[in-house]
Amino acid sequence: MSEDQAATPPATRSGFVALIGAPNAGKSTLLNRLVGTKVSIVTHKVQTTRAIVRGIATHDNAQIVFVDTPGIFKPKRRLDTAMVTTAWGGAKDADIVLLLIDAERGIRGDADAILERLKDVRQPMVLILNKVDRVKHEALLALAAAANEKVPFKRTFMVSALTGSGCKDLLDYLAQAQAPEEQA
Repeated sequence: MSEDQAATPPATRSGFVALIGAPNAGKSTLLNRLVGTKVSIVTHKVQTTRAIVRGIATHDNAQIVFVDTPGIFKPKRRLDTAMVTTAWGGAKDADIVLLLIDAERGIRGDADAILERLKDVRQPMVLILNKVDRVKHEALLALAAAANEKVPFKRTFMVSALTGSGCKDLLDYLAQAQAPEEQA
C-alpha cells in the first residue's frame, strides 16, 4: 500500500431512510433489528409509535439514520390525522423511503391506500416484505409482483425483522444507495 492510499481514508456516506407502512407491519421491530438495539417500542398494540423515532446504524462506511414513523391508516380522529401527517412528513424529508408490508396481510386496506399515495412520492422507494418466515414462497413472489405493478420500487427485499433474515442484505443495499441528487 502506498503512502497516498494509507493517508486517504475511505469515503464515508450518510443518509436518512424513512420506514413507512400500515400499523403493525413491523416497522419498529425492523428499526430495532437494523440499528442493533432497542430504540423503538415494540408491541402487538396498534399505534404505539405516535411520533417519529430515529435510530442510527453504522454499516461499512455509511451512517444510516432510520426514521420510524407512525403507522399509516385512514384517520378517524384529530390525533389519528396528526400521526398520519407525521408519517408522511417523515417520508417527505428522507433520502430513501422504505415501504414495509406485512406479508401475512398482503396488499389490502391500509397497505393498498399507502401504495396509491406513494405514486406521488419523488424519493427512491424500496419495498420491504416483512414476516416472510410465515408465508409460502409462491405467495411472496405474487405479493412482490403486485406491489411493484402499482409503484416503481428500486428494489424489493424479503425480510423477517423478528429473526433478522434478509436484514444484512438490506443494510448492504442502503449503505451503497445514492441519494437522488447524487444520481443526477
